[in-house]
Amino acid sequence: MAKHEALKNHIEALRDAIPELKGVLLASIEGLPIAHSLSNAADPNRVAAMAAAASSLGRRISDSLTIGTLAEIAIRADEGWLFIYSAGTKAVLAVMAPQTANAGLVHLEARSAAKEIGELF
Repeated sequence: MAKHEALKNHIEALRDAIPELKGVLLASIEGLPIAHSLSNAADPNRVAAMAAAASSLGRRISDSLTIGTLAEIAIRADEGWLFIYSAGTKAVLAVMAPQTANAGLVHLEARSAAKEIGELF
């Protein structure tokens, strides 16, 4: 199976595990979309750039505070969540969920997916 197909399968498996997700996107740390499944008409280029930027800032903060390697970032807004997970050293996984989503379930599924995706790189 080609790497891109395997990445797409991980994204679809995450969407299948948590159907209420608004979107899942895998981006390079440079901010380029690699694979995505977005249901809210979001621009994958824009989401990828923002997720990579947030991840970069998170890495700089965790390095500056000497608290270890960045694992994830959670952003809560009035109408939903954006979770960003490190997927190895070359990618980030962004997961968009409604405010009513079970954050524990999202973390459980997305952490596993991010780890498996990171191993593909």
